[in-house]
Amino acid sequence: MIRLKQLLIIAAIAILAGCAGPQTQTGDTVNRATDTSSTLDLTRTTPDLWEHMRRGFAIPNIDTELSRKWTDYYASYPESLMLMTRRASKYLYHVIDELNERGLPTELALLPFVESAYDPAALSRSSASGLWQFLPSTGRYYNLEQDWWKDERRDPIASTAAALDYLDYLYEFQGDWHLALASYNMGEGAVQRAMKENENKDKPTDYLSLDLSEETRNYVPRLQAFKNIIADPDRYGLNLPAIVNTPYFTHIQGEQDIDIEVAAHLAEMPLEEFTALNAGHNQPVILADQGTTFLLPADKVDTFQSNLKKYRGRLTSWQRHERKQGETDEQIARQYDISVAELREMNQLAQGETKDTLIVPGIHASEGLELVTLNTDSPAVLATRVTSKAQSSSQPDQASADTTTVHTVRPGDTLYGLARQYNTTVARLRKLNQLQTNNLSPGKPLRVPDNQTDQQKTASLKRT
Repeated sequence: MIRLKQLLIIAAIAILAGCAGPQTQTGDTVNRATDTSSTLDLTRTTPDLWEHMRRGFAIPNIDTELSRKWTDYYASYPESLMLMTRRASKYLYHVIDELNERGLPTELALLPFVESAYDPAALSRSSASGLWQFLPSTGRYYNLEQDWWKDERRDPIASTAAALDYLDYLYEFQGDWHLALASYNMGEGAVQRAMKENENKDKPTDYLSLDLSEETRNYVPRLQAFKNIIADPDRYGLNLPAIVNTPYFTHIQGEQDIDIEVAAHLAEMPLEEFTALNAGHNQPVILADQGTTFLLPADKVDTFQSNLKKYRGRLTSWQRHERKQGETDEQIARQYDISVAELREMNQLAQGETKDTLIVPGIHASEGLELVTLNTDSPAVLATRVTSKAQSSSQPDQASADTTTVHTVRPGDTLYGLARQYNTTVARLRKLNQLQTNNLSPGKPLRVPDNQTDQQKTASLKRT
């Protein structure tokens, strides 16, 4: 019953962050936030981040049938709202701090609730991604890197900077926050065309008077609904999670290549929480020579640094290959059981370009991992030990049918490529199939882990 309840809550979050509309109902004519002025009150500080946010509200309220319906709709899912606000608690201080630095209204910190339910890994059907749901083209325009190693649309710091740049530009362009928000959703060109049509008909050109798409007509009312609830949570029976007005995370500059799984272990935090802060990394390793930083909760930095000093195991499952004289990409790719295309992509090689030092996959760091002596009372460490013990006591090549499925080998398939596709390791595939070499024969069946359930669970959290 508890499991069913959890799944229902997750499904509700996906609906709240998506495009499903509220059911028609009688709206409360006063369920709106206190009227906000056009100036920000940043003269006083408060230890409560929610209160700090409220003092920065400066976008004029709208009180329409749609805003009332959306307020009632969101308020009818208190458990889902609580999950979203807990998720947002990792990022809100940074977003609000950036808004304060720019003198922008703090209502904009609520926009990721509408866009992604504050899920940095959210991906829409139109390929918009991250907290702020940047399309690939818009992300590139705002200098968000998207390559083999990272997608900064999912990076909470880079994407927030880009989103606020964009919103600031839209406000300067439109001169009105409601029109700016509509432009963020629909595109400034489309909003300008709608305004021009009204001008030609001698009609008002404010947001509420324009003939906009259904999604955009609901966009500002949805933001207003979140503002109404955050402004007065008691009215809706919601106890917001306490968030202190101090930074949640800090930067760590990697001095050595390190796998994300190992970094999370050394920080004594669940892998899911680590990846939530570092969702911009596409691969399971963070490379030091790319000047890449990663984020840790501020209260985990000392733990990470202390454990790193004591650590005696491998930090990464990747390695460097020094190209021998005359050695071709084809020879190197064959040596590491990857395709030439994969080798060139992971090393970001342009057509015709070569490098003497290449990054290639090595032994997976979680296989035979030498665990550092960590805080034995840490839940994350205890969970790792239980998992490791369970794995070591079972035979991978005797996996039951309900944990594996069959993949028919296609021309061009490699063990490395299939390991990435099925979220496993080359060693695991070799054990499952009792392979003595890395060679695969097209048309032959290959046993692979059945990860469909996990993929579906992840997809259910993303914006539809």
